[in-house]
Amino acid sequence: MKRIVVAAAVAALGLTGLGATSAQAASPPAGPAGGFDPAALDWHACPADFVETVRSSYDSLYPVSKIVQCAELQVPLDYGAPNGTKITLQLTKTPHTGDGPAQGDIVVNPGGPGGGGALFGPRVFAQNSPEMREAYNVIGFDPRGVGMSRPALSCDTAYTNAPRPAYGDGEIGAVATWLWRSAGYARDCERADEIGLLDHVKTIDSVHDLETIRKALGNERLDYYGASYGTYLGSSYATVYPKRVDKMVLDGNVGPSDVWYDANLNQDVAFDENVEYYFGWIAQYDDVYHLGDTRKKVHDFFYGLRDELRKKPVRHTDPESGQELAVGPAELTDVVLNAGYRRSQAIWHGYAAGLSAYKNGDAATFAGTFGSPTSGEADDNGYAMYLATECTDVQWPRSWWKWYRDNARINAKHPFTTWGNAWFNAPCLFWGAKAGEPVDVGATPDLPDDILMFQSTHDAATPYEGALDLHKRLRGSRMVVQDGDRTHCIVHRGSEVVDAYFDAYFLRGERPAERIVHVPDLGDPKPPAGADAEAAAGLRAPAAALPKADVIR
Repeated sequence: MKRIVVAAAVAALGLTGLGATSAQAASPPAGPAGGFDPAALDWHACPADFVETVRSSYDSLYPVSKIVQCAELQVPLDYGAPNGTKITLQLTKTPHTGDGPAQGDIVVNPGGPGGGGALFGPRVFAQNSPEMREAYNVIGFDPRGVGMSRPALSCDTAYTNAPRPAYGDGEIGAVATWLWRSAGYARDCERADEIGLLDHVKTIDSVHDLETIRKALGNERLDYYGASYGTYLGSSYATVYPKRVDKMVLDGNVGPSDVWYDANLNQDVAFDENVEYYFGWIAQYDDVYHLGDTRKKVHDFFYGLRDELRKKPVRHTDPESGQELAVGPAELTDVVLNAGYRRSQAIWHGYAAGLSAYKNGDAATFAGTFGSPTSGEADDNGYAMYLATECTDVQWPRSWWKWYRDNARINAKHPFTTWGNAWFNAPCLFWGAKAGEPVDVGATPDLPDDILMFQSTHDAATPYEGALDLHKRLRGSRMVVQDGDRTHCIVHRGSEVVDAYFDAYFLRGERPAERIVHVPDLGDPKPPAGADAEAAAGLRAPAAALPKADVIR
């Protein structure tokens, strides 16, 4: 019955067919990966700790931990020297549930850059509709240097210990402190790199890795789903290997004209606007949170709290684990940033209740919501590899004074995360590896003309203007736009209309008839029934482990 309902809904969306798409119709493209032939993949049982993570994370959606498989793929460190040093990519396969051969292998990337994709594969599979699970295998992979791929680079595991210095507003003390920290982190990464990995973590290297994955899978063409930075990776692949693309979905789209310095400045404005919207939401439920009945009052409470934490961070030791957590202004900003990524009841209620806890003197709840450990080691691999890619994809401005002027200008009107974002990226000022030239996305006469994009209009991580830029470059692409929504990446985020377009494309090669089709958003969440500021237990979102919760993805 569900299949009939979905089919009827899809018919009402105004979809048109792409025509027959064959995975056996392309000639090999030119390019560095074209000269490297990978070994066949040996799928085997995944490590027990990985399987347990899959089970605890996604088995409530579908029992993926029972079927996920792993394989290791050797690729050249430098595709310009394919017979030289090799590194290993970790792949996962969540096999289709239908009888007979799969319709295809969807290779997925979660973004970042620096995001681990081995776990993203089982997640996408679990979130897929039953029809998609029957038809497609989902292939996840940890990009080079990331997660279970080897080597996986880590630079300073104490870098995020709390409380970190305040990000400030451009004053000389904060600037001096963070420039010193940023230079030190860049040096630590250079020292940790034993094989020259940092010279080969540009997007173009991952583009060639995608091509090697396609070949190792034995597929003539690549089926792909990329989220956030994964859209830049996917659109770059489509530019470099245009004849090797079959179906490609890009969700939460990076504007290729802005990589990467301007993209981060654009984020500062968009996140500030989304967080101010969130403050207005809190004000609507002042009877629950008691932080102010207008957006301005909540705004003033938050910025007053940041000033208080700068003078005296909150510390709390968990009586069971003995772990001390601390919340300074940096930690508070990092965690609340998540509210700008997605309109979620758990996140929005949990953070508002955590802020109310501070007002009520409840240090345990406040620290449990926003705090980070004060000692020990944290996995900074994702942050290190984010920098490794963004700092070398393109040359960032070398002049600190340009950075200062640009961030001071934006911070004057949009102060929420501007300086925090500047310091997140500041190691690029000191990065040792040489920068390259970015892929000129769309600049090929053979560009695929049947790519499908998804985007919300108030996405802060990848603003709408950038998506329009990419849509224009990807000639013939179609884009599904969720009007008014503030969620970053909209596939599998609760909209049946959005997911119906996703399914129709992969299952039947159908796309919207119009170049841009607009669908309604899902509206704001509401606090849980009967909730008050003291009922946050079980709804707290985890504290951010890095200075920025999720840079692009």
